[in-house]
Amino acid sequence: MLKKVFGKPYTSIGPEEAAALVAEGGLLLDVREPAEWRAGHAPRARHIPLGQLAGRAGEVPADRPVITVCRSGARSRQAAALLARDHHQIYNLAGGMRAWVQAGLALQAKGGRPGHLT
Repeated sequence: MLKKVFGKPYTSIGPEEAAALVAEGGLLLDVREPAEWRAGHAPRARHIPLGQLAGRAGEVPADRPVITVCRSGARSRQAAALLARDHHQIYNLAGGMRAWVQAGLALQAKGGRPGHLT
């Protein structure tokens, strides 16, 4: 509760920690636009564009860690702040998908083909 009053209501983490949380059952929530998602996204990520998130927040599980991600980290910070109102384990991937790729983590496109950042 104090964190929500005095500090950010979420924690920023790097790509390696995000990947570890996903491996342990966390949800990587990609809030980029549909064209960005189609070009390439992290395996096992879930896609809800930031503009739709307020209306679809009920689709985000409250019982496990949620890591928000966008291209650079700006939109995902907004998503993390929005979700932190009702969720307790919210993280933002600092540096976004750019940091994910720079860390050597996989991107995939439709059908499991290799993806790329747009």
